[in-house]
Amino acid sequence: MERTAIRRRLTWQVGTVTDVRRETETARTIVLEVPDWPGHVAGQHLDVRLTADDGYRASRSYSIASAWSESQPSTIELTVEQVPDGEVSPYLVDVLKVGDPLEIRGPVGGWFVWKPEQDGPVQLIGGGSGVVPLRAMLRAHAEAGSTTPVRLLYSVRRPESVIYVSDLKDLAASDDVDVHLVYTRDAPAGEPRVGRIDADVISKYALKPEDGGTTYVCGPTPFVETVANLLVAAGHDPARVRTERFGPTGGPR
Repeated sequence: MERTAIRRRLTWQVGTVTDVRRETETARTIVLEVPDWPGHVAGQHLDVRLTADDGYRASRSYSIASAWSESQPSTIELTVEQVPDGEVSPYLVDVLKVGDPLEIRGPVGGWFVWKPEQDGPVQLIGGGSGVVPLRAMLRAHAEAGSTTPVRLLYSVRRPESVIYVSDLKDLAASDDVDVHLVYTRDAPAGEPRVGRIDADVISKYALKPEDGGTTYVCGPTPFVETVANLLVAAGHDPARVRTERFGPTGGPR
């Protein structure tokens, strides 16, 4: 049975686009119906493959944006941010439409995942589109009716760069979820601070080392390395800091 499940995850299959939603000027969410989808855990990713008319193929890995649900077991969401001069993301963001097929393979990954039955509070720290798998964790938290305390630190350039604006507002309405945005370029009126996540931000808004929680950090490689180092310097157990990088030297987008 386990070998069968592994083969299914490693086999390319075709999903159908059932909806698309613009999140920002450069990012949109793609909703797929995948008949043979085996289910996934929040934080996992999948591979997307495009095939040109001349047979040329290109594939990229993308984090899954949605939580798996028993009510919609074959539905998954991807949120893709366009990469300048990219081979795959421009098509997914600007060309792919409802009714189109999309070849995928997965889910993949077992380290950067969160399950409702895990012990201890959760700290999520995302940079840019690194919020995508963290949103899946927040969705899984809501889907399970979990009362585990969760904090999200989300670093973005400016207000119009925020992915999942309305979704994050809804999730933050829960007594168990705290959302704090850090603006690095331009901030909305009334926001007293503009700058990157630093030791002061970690001290003020992140879980304390003594809280015994698990921290998930996702974003571009330099962002992830900086935040992970800040957490360790603040006294967090490196074994409880889980990271996922993307970009030229990273993994899922």
